Amino acid sequence: MQEANSRRWGRKVRIALILLLAACASIVVLGMWGVDYLADIFWYDALGYRGYFFLRKLYRYGVFAAVIFLSFAFFFFNLRIAGRASNRPRNSAGSKSDPDAAAPKKLLPDRLQDASVPIYAAISLALGIMMALPAFQHWEKFLFFIFGPSMGIEDPYFGRDASFYLFRYPVFMLLQNPLRIALGVLLLSLFLVYGLNSGIFSQKGRLPKAARRHLGILILMLFLIEIWNAALQLFGLVYSNANLPTFYGPGYVQMNVTRPLLWMTMVLLAALAVALPAVLYSRRGKLVLAGLAIALALVLVLRSTDFLDRMVTEYMVKPNQLAKEAPYIAGNIEATLSAYRLREIEIRDYDYKRFPDQVPLSQVLDVLRNIPVWNEETLEAVFHQFQELRTYYVFAPVSVGRFTVGGKYQQVFLAPREIDYPNLPESAQNWINRHLTYSHGFGTVMVPASQDGGSPMTWFIRGIPPSSDYGLDTTQPRIYFGRENYNYVIVPNHSGELDYPLGETNVTNAYDGRGGVPIGSLFKKLLYAYYFKEKNIFFTTKTHRNSRILYRRNIIERVRHLAPYLHLDRTPYAAQTANGIYWIIDAYTTSDAYPAATPYRTPATEFNYIRNSVKIIVDAYHGSIDCYVFDESDPIIRTYRRIYPGFFKSKEHMPADLRAHTRYPKDIFNFQMRIYARYHQTDPQVFYSQEDLWTFADTIKGGEVVPFQPYYLTVNLMEQNRLDFLLLLPMMPKDRNNLRALAFAGSDEPNYGKIVVYNFPKGELVYGPEQINAIINQDPQIAELFTLWDQAGSSVRRGEMIILPFGQSVLFIQPVYLISRSDVHIPELQRLIMSEGQVAVIESSLEDAYLKLQERIENERRQQHRRFPIPVPGPPKPSQPEQ
Repeated sequence: MQEANSRRWGRKVRIALILLLAACASIVVLGMWGVDYLADIFWYDALGYRGYFFLRKLYRYGVFAAVIFLSFAFFFFNLRIAGRASNRPRNSAGSKSDPDAAAPKKLLPDRLQDASVPIYAAISLALGIMMALPAFQHWEKFLFFIFGPSMGIEDPYFGRDASFYLFRYPVFMLLQNPLRIALGVLLLSLFLVYGLNSGIFSQKGRLPKAARRHLGILILMLFLIEIWNAALQLFGLVYSNANLPTFYGPGYVQMNVTRPLLWMTMVLLAALAVALPAVLYSRRGKLVLAGLAIALALVLVLRSTDFLDRMVTEYMVKPNQLAKEAPYIAGNIEATLSAYRLREIEIRDYDYKRFPDQVPLSQVLDVLRNIPVWNEETLEAVFHQFQELRTYYVFAPVSVGRFTVGGKYQQVFLAPREIDYPNLPESAQNWINRHLTYSHGFGTVMVPASQDGGSPMTWFIRGIPPSSDYGLDTTQPRIYFGRENYNYVIVPNHSGELDYPLGETNVTNAYDGRGGVPIGSLFKKLLYAYYFKEKNIFFTTKTHRNSRILYRRNIIERVRHLAPYLHLDRTPYAAQTANGIYWIIDAYTTSDAYPAATPYRTPATEFNYIRNSVKIIVDAYHGSIDCYVFDESDPIIRTYRRIYPGFFKSKEHMPADLRAHTRYPKDIFNFQMRIYARYHQTDPQVFYSQEDLWTFADTIKGGEVVPFQPYYLTVNLMEQNRLDFLLLLPMMPKDRNNLRALAFAGSDEPNYGKIVVYNFPKGELVYGPEQINAIINQDPQIAELFTLWDQAGSSVRRGEMIILPFGQSVLFIQPVYLISRSDVHIPELQRLIMSEGQVAVIESSLEDAYLKLQERIENERRQQHRRFPIPVPGPPKPSQPEQ
């Protein structure tokens, strides 16, 4: 007895220890999860998006719970019906009236009936979770299914609205396999329940009529799922890559072989779904059932092998491929142009002349004073040497923009001066300095895009604190949020924030912005000490009740945490207004499900639909984030606006001083033009032969031939009497060096996003960059200058070539820099080369280069006319009288 008690107490102690350990582990796990969760709530609340945070959580877990509930209800309902319908008499050995009788031994069916509710609930829950896992992982797809609007564009093959493919088809594909597996498991479970309770496994019984009816209904559902699967495969033909590289999407074989086979599959499955229960009930028509099964097997074999496809391709398609595939090529062209927003491109013919008409000098000067003779990479070295001023500052990548300076529209280069923690002196690398003292960058530098060679640099904004002789000052030059990988900081604080150096001392500042999370309470200090694994946050005496902790200060990380469903441009750019410094980030909505549109592949992703729908403004001082919709027609962003009401704002609500600095992004223009280089051939016959295939023009950079990248120019190409800030890209024929076209996109209202393509005459030779490069290399005056500079101890570097359509000609402009061979490598703009394809000139300014170029062109025209005079037609001969 004592031994039994001892064992019982030992068991209780073990159970208590296990429960205690489980409770401790639960507390730790919940504590870790709770800290991250609370920190997220405070971070979203500081941005003013607390409701948006909870809405996203509600959507995610709500979709998951809804799918679990619906699945659980369906499976439990079916199992419960089976349990009740399969009741049979219990084993009657023993009786309650006979107390001495032995307790009856329960059979497995009896046990299943006794514990039917918990067993059925467990099975139903397991199946429900299996069904809901895809919903938890891809919960936004389910929201798209619910909120996605109609697009009003039908696919050319099945007549379905494109929204079906973008918003509904992905959910159907997501649920297809889990639903099939879950229904199969349910059928097996029900068969087991019915079988055990009816005794068919012991050959003593048969399935009751109700059981056969129930199982028959579920088998019918399984057939319906397979029919649904075949229908999804049918619609999935719009994503066929069997015809690559000729075109993307379904072709003759898919629409005339695969499609009929899929329809036959659906018809045979439907016939089998009807015939199978009829045969099971009547036990007649077995030959019909066998015939349907054999026919289905034959169709499945034909679908699973490529024999029929190859026969049709070899003997029907290839002998007359263009005629057979032309309608499907046209469908691919139309879908691709629509998916990449290329249908709206305006095509213009460029009136190119070898000897163009004269352009008024005032119009010439307006254009030339905006030509960027520096590029972003070269300017970074100049800014680094002249304007960083302290080792703990670093310039963000240079941005191209435009300002009104002195009443004139001026293209500029702008770079914010950010804090650079890794370059703090080693002796200053401590917690106080990294998280309290060195908290922010300061100001920007700005230069005009156009400069004269051999002259001092013109600065629109320079120095610390920043100053401007052109009225471009700002009231808030401090940068707490930027492109660098910033530490968290706690500001304001008793330590004092370094604002900027002034002589031998430093000016300090106390942050008074709205950014960050208030951290004045002990609870929040403890919370963030645990969150950042840093005890100093809790124990420091340098903070006070007004202190705030600023974290996620990298603007890309910040926006991605707020709106992870948006694809961000690689190059955020800065804009400065009278009120402060801001970052503008272009955001894209993409999909890989647009019907019949050719995919674009990058190292990170693949898509066949893209829109630059959103521009995001991040305040460099306050850290606030505002998302503005710039493409109201995009169905994806319309869906997000329905899902998150109030989160996205119309572009009309963007402050006018910021809207004036938005620009059409390079990334999407690059994608669009790579697609357009092939898909501008809208005639199926031309597309099939690829006789007018384009590619990006080539240029020489660092001694290597590389493709041109889009660049910004302020010119009057969009409208003759107006300067517009445009993004340009020259194109040339495949495997040729001459120019074929020039594409540009507008950045200013009302032409924002408008794309225009100038086609150069096919019968006229328009030189390309490599041909112009050869002309420059052969010019004796330029070669002599290069040799002289090289002998004087400087290396000569030629900058990026600018292609400028102007008047009736095309100008090529290339800056020339001198770089000292000493330890300090500072590029100095020395000269500017200009050519129109016949001659090249080199001068100190663009104006002088243009005037000299026009003089040489006029001299050449006169020489040509002197050598080969154009005959002057004489007076018409008098008509002869009729005889």
